[in-house]
Amino acid sequence: MYVDAQTIIAVASLFGAVTVIFGGIFAAYRWYMRQNLQDEDIKAMKEEMCLLTYGVLSCLKGLKEQGCNGPVTEAIGKIEKHMNQEAHK
Repeated sequence: MYVDAQTIIAVASLFGAVTVIFGGIFAAYRWYMRQNLQDEDIKAMKEEMCLLTYGVLSCLKGLKEQGCNGPVTEAIGKIEKHMNQEAHK
């Protein structure tokens, strides 16, 4: 079997095409995995924000029990309204 320049070019073209196809598939897979990781991170941040909101609300309610009014009462109302709106989404 004789290997000439055309055969080498054809093999190189085939190798290049296969490499590009697998590279595209690998890039799509990495993008998909990155999206899943971001979804998990967002879920964890939402849970953390929920806990922080409950903590702030409990502090404000403690201040209200001690007699603080005005902005404390207003903030409690806004936080509770926001929590109710988020719960019904």
